[in-house]
Amino acid sequence: MNKSDDTALLLGQLTRIADALERKHPIDMAPDALPKADAYVWHSDIRQLVTVAKVNRLDIGLLKGINEQRDDLLSNTMGFVQGFPANNALLWGARGTGKSSLVKAVHGTVIERGHDLGLVEIHREDIADLPFLMAFLAQIDRHFIIFSDDLAFEGGESTYKSLKAALEGGIEGRPDNIVFYATSNRRHLMPRQMMENERSTAINPSETTEETVSLSDRFGLWIGFHSIDQDTYLEMIDEYVKFYNIKADGIDIRHEALAWSVGRGSRSGRVAWQFITDLAARTKTSLRR
Repeated sequence: MNKSDDTALLLGQLTRIADALERKHPIDMAPDALPKADAYVWHSDIRQLVTVAKVNRLDIGLLKGINEQRDDLLSNTMGFVQGFPANNALLWGARGTGKSSLVKAVHGTVIERGHDLGLVEIHREDIADLPFLMAFLAQIDRHFIIFSDDLAFEGGESTYKSLKAALEGGIEGRPDNIVFYATSNRRHLMPRQMMENERSTAINPSETTEETVSLSDRFGLWIGFHSIDQDTYLEMIDEYVKFYNIKADGIDIRHEALAWSVGRGSRSGRVAWQFITDLAARTKTSLRR
């Protein structure tokens, strides 16, 4: 092996080492280098926001049985993009009741009304990056919703303390161009057993309970979601059929929709959508608009 071969081999090894180090400790994206998009997903492994080509959302008019919840979140968001004070929002309640669908639908509605609003999703396991992400977005002249779906904490986790600090914004306060929306099946984001265990082992149980419960108190807007009744469930089905122009001649849609919910053991927006997906497949109907 000659000298040039040695040099090429060394350069190859150095390149691989540099690539590995960059993957482990990537260069942070500059705020002015962020591509313009409606939505992004935070990737902690590369420490960057990745644009979303198309947000998977429903038209807000298709969300039935949650009129009050819709109005509350839309009002908060419209005030936010218009420069007025707005609350962080916790959407909590039964699974499949439209919590995350509402966040994405509200975002789409605000954009349709002519406002510039970015939606940034951060996964629960990356919540420790929230302070960095908020500081990054605060440097951009644009409004953002940071959204975490199915947020909850288990026993032994301490990440919730970072979330509490980020929501308050520390000494500087929360950036004016950011609100944080989260969905959870738990009203206080922690299992009852975790809260009771911490309380039973604390020197001052009341202070420990306040410490854990105060996390949900950082959300000024609490929006509860509950199971729907049969009429609302069937209304959802009817609206989907009309919206997507599903031709189901010879099919008793309502009867089959009720049988579908019985088979799933619940009635919810998610169950209604799963039935519509099945119906669309059988009738060869596209669900793309």
